[in-house]
Amino acid sequence: MTSDPQDLYCRILSSVPRPDIGTILVTGGTGYIGGRLVPELQARGYRVRVMVRAGSPELQGRWPGAEIVVADALKPETLSGALAGVGVAYYLIHSLLLGPREFESADTTSALNFRNAAAAAGVKRIIYLGGLGDTHTQLSAHLRSRMAVADALRGDTVPVTILRAAVIIGSGSASYDIIKSLVRRLPIVFIPPCAKSRCQPIAIRDVVRYLVGVLEVDKAAGKSFDIGGSDVLTYEEMLRVLARLLGRRCLFVPVPFAHIGFYSYLCSLLTPVPAPIISCLMEGLKNDVVCQDDSITRIVPFRPISYREAIIRALTVEEKDRVHTRWSDAYPPAHELAVHLRDLNGKVAYTASYSRLTDKSAAALFSCISGIGGKEGWFYSNWMWRLRGMVDRLLIGVGSSRGRRNASALRVNDVVDFWRVEDLKQDQALLLRAEMKLPGWAWLEFRIAPEGERRRLSVTAYYETKTLFGKLYWLTFLPFHFLIFNNLLKQIDRRSAT
Repeated sequence: MTSDPQDLYCRILSSVPRPDIGTILVTGGTGYIGGRLVPELQARGYRVRVMVRAGSPELQGRWPGAEIVVADALKPETLSGALAGVGVAYYLIHSLLLGPREFESADTTSALNFRNAAAAAGVKRIIYLGGLGDTHTQLSAHLRSRMAVADALRGDTVPVTILRAAVIIGSGSASYDIIKSLVRRLPIVFIPPCAKSRCQPIAIRDVVRYLVGVLEVDKAAGKSFDIGGSDVLTYEEMLRVLARLLGRRCLFVPVPFAHIGFYSYLCSLLTPVPAPIISCLMEGLKNDVVCQDDSITRIVPFRPISYREAIIRALTVEEKDRVHTRWSDAYPPAHELAVHLRDLNGKVAYTASYSRLTDKSAAALFSCISGIGGKEGWFYSNWMWRLRGMVDRLLIGVGSSRGRRNASALRVNDVVDFWRVEDLKQDQALLLRAEMKLPGWAWLEFRIAPEGERRRLSVTAYYETKTLFGKLYWLTFLPFHFLIFNNLLKQIDRRSAT
């Protein structure tokens, strides 16, 4: 994320930076919120250390000056190095997408490991962002897990500051993508009873402001705060506000039943967000999620923006193609631990390569390749790519509607429909790893190599499988590869500037 002043959220804070705090550790830095918090801390002059589960050279380029450390909260032996010399640690780890039982167990274990390691390292404070909900009601598994994490982080040694937020609205947030997609794609929106629950949505910029603000105020140590925007709305009202802003005439029809599983699956077919995320978020609809106290306004005084303004800002950022982080950065949850092509040491069961010579420059070719996917599509036989994505989504996979974070630029770990950027060498190569449901592992690599005074543009499909079904899958689609990839190369050549 750039540190351009117009992109920063925390300039309005009344508190002043506290360099005496020492090194700040941000866990979950590659996620949606952590990725926006890191540059804010850097802009205020803090020494920032970012904890990731898997290292990548690209990360240093994303946050110049930040220290990158590899550690996993589920592996306590890796935490001592990450926490050494840290003054304050942000705990932004969440295993939302593993499934209800799995994420509750994983979240609690991670939090306990982190608390113990932080105490042993002499960390002065932990700051945690959790979920907002009334503890006197029956909470969803998602909110219950968030509160269990808060309890696990609390200890006798390290004070914990807990912020509790409801729906977070901003460019790239899952909640925003769901609401926007439903309004844009449905002329009739069915409203279940749970959509009448009240919510206090908060803009991503205000979440980051509070995260930075409590760091700089000693009175916030060891306390819990509810944070929210300036509006309290039902989920139906949130949909209606967005519809008006988009100029959409949607018919909102109340329905008397609400089956979370059915609605989640249906919404996953209509939005970029997969069913597991939607299910976790929709389970929370049965609870009112409204701030119970406003003490945070005296600790970190500023006026949060309204839901309407948060939506307008999100739409504007998208129009300018300046979305810095997105919910898909951390989905699927184990992508960092997935099999990488380099892990196979060249021993891939199946490969198919296609190429052509071109007079176009390497820069022009790479720029064109970097625009593949998302709204632009795949240049040839887009219907086949969409069909494959639709099949994957029907199977509760990631599908192709995840799109991309940026329309023209890519970085390592970015999503491109049902692929993820595994490696990137400017003007030379782009390696994509498949994240759709497959009976094996697959990669797609674009390469540009000099050949005399011309360039050799190539695309190679790699596929690794151990099963008979996986082998049949490869053989079935191999004839289509010849047609699709040869024509894809022709389109890249034709569309590239001279």
